[in-house]
Amino acid sequence: MEVGIDSFASHLLQNGGDHLSGTEAMRLLLERIERADQVGLDVFGIGEHHRAEYLDSATAVILAAAAARTKRIRLTSAVTVLSAADPVRVFQEFATLDLISQGRAEMVVGRGSSTEAFPLFGFSLNDYDELFSEKLGLLLAIRDQEKIRWKGQYRPALTGQGVYPRPAQAQLPIWLGVGGTPESFVRAGTLGLPLMVAIIGGDTHRFRPLVDLYREAGRRAGHAPEQLKVGLHSLGYVAPTTEEAVAEFVPGYIETFSKRSRERGGSPLTRAHFTAQAGPLGALLVGNPEEVAAKILRHSEALGGVSRVTFQMDVAVQPHEKILRATELIGTRLAPLLR
Repeated sequence: MEVGIDSFASHLLQNGGDHLSGTEAMRLLLERIERADQVGLDVFGIGEHHRAEYLDSATAVILAAAAARTKRIRLTSAVTVLSAADPVRVFQEFATLDLISQGRAEMVVGRGSSTEAFPLFGFSLNDYDELFSEKLGLLLAIRDQEKIRWKGQYRPALTGQGVYPRPAQAQLPIWLGVGGTPESFVRAGTLGLPLMVAIIGGDTHRFRPLVDLYREAGRRAGHAPEQLKVGLHSLGYVAPTTEEAVAEFVPGYIETFSKRSRERGGSPLTRAHFTAQAGPLGALLVGNPEEVAAKILRHSEALGGVSRVTFQMDVAVQPHEKILRATELIGTRLAPLLR
């Protein structure tokens, strides 16, 4: 099992503090990616948002800077909001990243759980799925052939133009990032794309029927079982003891998700929400390395086998030093148990 970390490039301080400067926050983020590489993690992902609290609107630029400072870790988006992007430019950016990193680039593409990109780039949420479906088809076509003839509804036609540069890898890895929509799981299986499942709440095992849909759709489409990889993206945090992990994670977690809930007209989160999610079946991966590794293995068994797991830690707005410590624990104590 591959193990990695995802980040949204937050520049908030813990528990409602002042912002870090953008320059300082980016310096610390690159230091965290370097540390992940040094401790042997397999992958580091950067999300895409267009909000004041995050600095990840130009994902490929951050990953390119990280590529110049790392040696072996794979670098991916988490996720690229393809519905609001131009697939030609997305491919060019990640192909360039692949050259800079000498073949370590990947991307996870999705429709996006945040919607601010749609009005920002002039798209309608009424076209949410149609935009993604069309643009995913174009992106895969560009990946598979150098010169493209293509016509669609949401982008000018291509009439044989070449798309450059081409990546270092023979085929740039593209994962499909999904939430809980059955159609998304079926689409990934039919296309034979590896699947990254974002599970940020509820019981992880409830996704098994959807993962089964993915594998069955892949089988029907003629894809080999080993091609149908399943990744798990979860909120989590690791400390030397479970007591420390809970004490350090809970305040920022409650604050962040209470704010999001209020934005959507909901109620603030409570400690009871955390307790439910941190239980044996819940989605949160919070505790000491051995305890969290055991939980991940239970999740993997419940989902019929997981190829990759990534931690999203900065949602709880932890201090930089604590994230570095957690990264080291994941790389040196947790990952070997999963491998």
